[in-house]
Amino acid sequence: MENTNDHEMGFFDHLEEFRWRLIKSIFAILIGSILSFNYMDYIMNILLRPTMKTSVPINLQVLSVQGMFLIKWFIAFASGCILSLPILIYQFWKFVAPGLKINEKKYAIPIVFFSFFSFIIGVLFGYHILIPFSLEFFSGISEGYVENNFSIQYYFSFLTWLLIGAGLIFQLPVVSLILSIIGLLTPPFMRHYRRHSIIVILVLSSFVTPPDPVSMIIMAFPLIFLYELSIGVSWLVNRDRS
Repeated sequence: MENTNDHEMGFFDHLEEFRWRLIKSIFAILIGSILSFNYMDYIMNILLRPTMKTSVPINLQVLSVQGMFLIKWFIAFASGCILSLPILIYQFWKFVAPGLKINEKKYAIPIVFFSFFSFIIGVLFGYHILIPFSLEFFSGISEGYVENNFSIQYYFSFLTWLLIGAGLIFQLPVVSLILSIIGLLTPPFMRHYRRHSIIVILVLSSFVTPPDPVSMIIMAFPLIFLYELSIGVSWLVNRDRS
């Protein structure tokens, strides 16, 4: 009779697997960063383009000798993380998959692509909607009094915060999918707490966007849509399970 414990992994086996998953993830980020650095001029032009479209001029300055060198490597690293995101998600899923049921493992590939696609949509939303509104708001405050001479380090920190924040917020349907797969989330539960969720969404919007009501509303609408989409995703998973 076959021993069912033969395929069970011990604690040190899990640590070894985690180590190799981590090494593969770091290697993927490294490759993505090197590829991004080769196209750094093109990436820089894209990231600096929003500063050229504000009604009040914005001037960016490098305030340290090694400033541009560090910025380019930071951008290369961030771009490498985005490029390697499908591999990172896949490695994480392969690590947790042995603890899931067979019918739950079939969602591995859809989750990887769904998560990457959602993150990219969030980044594009942040770049085309949030960034222009934010720069227009902050640069317009000092109109007629002070010139907008911003540190390029702070500009890219601000840009990264908004873009990554928007990408993570757009992971809401993916989180709903994962929680529905493991049975922690159901459509009736999400419908019951819809009003509470809208309040939370408005609070999150106020943190992600500049402190003006227009930007907060602009961010709140896609979040509400994502919440409704998450209800649909949860319904599809639970219908397939039943």
